[in-house]
Amino acid sequence: MVQVSHRADSNPPDARGDATGTVTAELWDPRRRSASWQRWRRDLPALLDVLLEEWDLRPDGYRGVGECAIVLGVHTPDGERAALKVGWPHPESAHEHIALRLWAGHGAVRLLRADPGRGVLLLERAGPDDLTSVDPLAACEIIARLYPHLHRPATAQLTRLSDLCARWSRELTALPADAPVPHRLVSQAASLAADFATDLATDGRLLHSDLHYFNVLAADREPWLAIDPKPLSGDPSFEVAPLLWNRWDEALATGTIREAVRARMATVIDAAGFDPQRARDWVIVRELVNVLWTLHDAPVLSPPERQWITRSVTIAKAVQD
Repeated sequence: MVQVSHRADSNPPDARGDATGTVTAELWDPRRRSASWQRWRRDLPALLDVLLEEWDLRPDGYRGVGECAIVLGVHTPDGERAALKVGWPHPESAHEHIALRLWAGHGAVRLLRADPGRGVLLLERAGPDDLTSVDPLAACEIIARLYPHLHRPATAQLTRLSDLCARWSRELTALPADAPVPHRLVSQAASLAADFATDLATDGRLLHSDLHYFNVLAADREPWLAIDPKPLSGDPSFEVAPLLWNRWDEALATGTIREAVRARMATVIDAAGFDPQRARDWVIVRELVNVLWTLHDAPVLSPPERQWITRSVTIAKAVQD
């Protein structure tokens, strides 16, 4: 889950070669980061300066920051407003440029130029407003209307969701009985993942896989466009879960969490025409995989990590009758 903070710097750079001051110490918490991330962060200012020079881009002061990427607002040599995204190269980001090329601006921002070896994309400019400015249920409908543009035939380069499901099933089954999560939910998710791993309908369509309110931006060319895909070859109803775990404070504020979760789910399923049972099963799998990843990454759980596990369990329970 990558949430980008859309904000402009108070002292924007006015020429190429001023990127070093854009990458400041407070942008990321370096704790629990891998050695490759640490190297990427160390080398980022120099890489930005090189890219601005090589691609003849002029920064305009906009800076967006995600968990594993930075976005600079730039102007191209012909004066077009664009976004230069430089990310930490890792498996989830490896195929972002492929998805953007396949979409060719339909439902998502256009890809103007890419250097995947360096984790660099030059993108059509959108935002800074995102779908957090819209009521959650209305936002679910907007995202559902993007699905037909995005869910086109997948290419062979993409990771297959069935392969991930086979691995998830094994890893969920291996969770110890004393893990801080209801064992029945773990067993249920492991069984569902195993079934999906052998289901022919699990693969075949290009998925965004992280499509939620923060990753859909207001745009000039279209009212709303998707950004920041983590593309997979998979089943379109896999897409529902991020709409449930994001904007969680608003769900809590309703005082009826179960009803709030189920309303979001029903809204996107109805608008997208998904099979309700299949979408529900994917939500259960994804929420328990979130728990799995948290337990693997944090053997000693912090309060925020315990809250994240509680959220995942709450959603997995809420979508079931």
